[in-house]
Amino acid sequence: MADFVNEDREKKYSVIVGTDSEQRNGTAEFVSVVVVHRIGCHGRYFWHKKKGIKTYNLRDRIYKEANYSLDLAQNLIGDLKEKIQHPHYGFEIHVDVGENGPTKEMIKEVVGMIKGNGFEAKIKPESWGATKVADKHV
Repeated sequence: MADFVNEDREKKYSVIVGTDSEQRNGTAEFVSVVVVHRIGCHGRYFWHKKKGIKTYNLRDRIYKEANYSLDLAQNLIGDLKEKIQHPHYGFEIHVDVGENGPTKEMIKEVVGMIKGNGFEAKIKPESWGATKVADKHV
């Protein structure tokens, strides 16, 4: 990831962290992604799947998604500061909640949790890191 950013220092970058999940047979699978987008060009992404995670309801699953993304972002941010010598990159956490559907009541809570940890949060339809990229691997 650092090599990708450091190879073209003239470009601006966006680092996106997102998690999506799917309920299966009483447990859930969670996929977390890190997307490195070279603005105006292309990007790369990395993903990790966790299987067999017990969830109790949609609210529990959405909070787990947000917490997995927060944990990943907090671990990643320190490494990025050490390995990327580039002043032009943004950092966002994409969450799978939106104004339409059953997650609309959770927007303020989840976004507040992410912002309270010092990160920018994006929700649907702008949260493509979670709703498109991570969803592809669930």
